[in-house]
Amino acid sequence: MTVSADRPRLTVLIAAHNEAESIEGVVREARDVLTPVMEDLAFIIVDDGSTDGTAQALAGLVAEDSRISVISHPVRCGKSAGLRTGMIAARSLWIATMDGDGQDDPRAFLDMLPLVDLDMVGECALIAGCRSNRTDGNSRKYASRFANFLRSNLLNDSCPDTGCGLKLIVRDLFLAMPYFDALHRYVPAFTGHLGFKYVNVPVVNRARVGGQSKYTNIGRAAAGLFDLMGVVWLMRRTHVPAPQLLLGRGVNGQS
Repeated sequence: MTVSADRPRLTVLIAAHNEAESIEGVVREARDVLTPVMEDLAFIIVDDGSTDGTAQALAGLVAEDSRISVISHPVRCGKSAGLRTGMIAARSLWIATMDGDGQDDPRAFLDMLPLVDLDMVGECALIAGCRSNRTDGNSRKYASRFANFLRSNLLNDSCPDTGCGLKLIVRDLFLAMPYFDALHRYVPAFTGHLGFKYVNVPVVNRARVGGQSKYTNIGRAAAGLFDLMGVVWLMRRTHVPAPQLLLGRGVNGQS
């Protein structure tokens, strides 16, 4: 599957909720890091029902750079919903995702991009960032380690950190995945289940610029266990076609 001339080569997608303190700096940094590598970029920021003026904080950037656009959810729908909205709006074959709190270093994409061909879909359809130095505190760190251990053993996804926001993924692959509120935590598992390969890449995790975490350990654990059981059931009860049929077009440059 090749890219048509009217598409940007890459879209940077950020789903944000109440990140007014950090979002402008995050987008500016991503733009400054990636523009020297490629001019043909697009930036989509999905404001997921923020109440702190997140969308308004980007008004200046949107006015000065036509590559940047903001889509707003009227109410909060969750990170997976924000990613899905952005994926539907995007026109590039590949999407680079990151969070809006400043913890993700966009320089990680400079290590990810050489691993794929942005003009086609090959066997590898996902590059997943894995945080090597979590900055969220010990309780969050230990909870994440346990959750990742449990998920990895049940789903055999071999990804040590599915919660990292830094990912490089084929747009149509994400949209082919069954949608539910916690889909963003199971992207590597579904990538393998749908017949594609993925690569884990270590990335830097920085301190949050502003705002607060949207999750608690207890709330995440309760919802996560319920979601995990659902994903196990879904994968055992579904059969998928070959990857090229799944995406509705050819892979490895074929259309």
